[in-house]
Amino acid sequence: MGPAVLAAGVTRGVLGVLRHVKPEGVGERKNYAGRTVDLCPGPAATVGAVAGALLAEPEVRGAAVLATLVAGACGGYDDVAGRADPRRGFRAHLGALRDGELTSGAVKLFGISAAGLAAGALLKRRPVDKALAGVVIAGTAHFVNLVDVRPGRAAQVALALGVPGLLRGSLAAAPMGAAAAVLPDDLAERGMLGDAGAHALGAAVGVAIVAGNGRPGLVAHAAGLVAATVYGDRVSALAQGPLT
Repeated sequence: MGPAVLAAGVTRGVLGVLRHVKPEGVGERKNYAGRTVDLCPGPAATVGAVAGALLAEPEVRGAAVLATLVAGACGGYDDVAGRADPRRGFRAHLGALRDGELTSGAVKLFGISAAGLAAGALLKRRPVDKALAGVVIAGTAHFVNLVDVRPGRAAQVALALGVPGLLRGSLAAAPMGAAAAVLPDDLAERGMLGDAGAHALGAAVGVAIVAGNGRPGLVAHAAGLVAATVYGDRVSALAQGPLT
């Protein structure tokens, strides 16, 4: 369980540093209940998950680092640049792109998808498996962010999704360690993962899923993630109301 311990330790260390150096009022957000929380757990979990992945098996290490870093960076960009954007869901952001506007949500969508495909190409040999792997990695990243609607939800889902991966290798231990390290702050509403942390943890878990599954498993995971994404996008569109 070395990766989990390292990921948790680095996450807590980075979290403490970020809270010490950040100016008051910077990097904060109102949560679902209207309480002010900071976004420090997101970058901290990203760095922690990457650190833990460095102890994983050499053949999967590069894919995990790539997917986690890019997902965290794209999510962090959306945390900052998309703060005032009321649009939610892929359909809204793709509609804006069709009208000539590149939203932070679209940057996140394409950036994480590209990273997922690149990581999948590092993990699998056949073209079909590479494509399925990309869908699973990016899809898991977006799914964990999709469920991040209450304190602790994203971290708990990352932990649950990572458990089966522990039977196939140490890769899943890294995001699980990072998720466990931020869970107390998240549940206590002192901080929140935001898009940065949720996407990073999801991408890291997605890489572990891909590394531990052959084509049948990839097909099953990809189908489930696509269905969840379509459903989540529909719910987001209904909550947002008609686009004008």
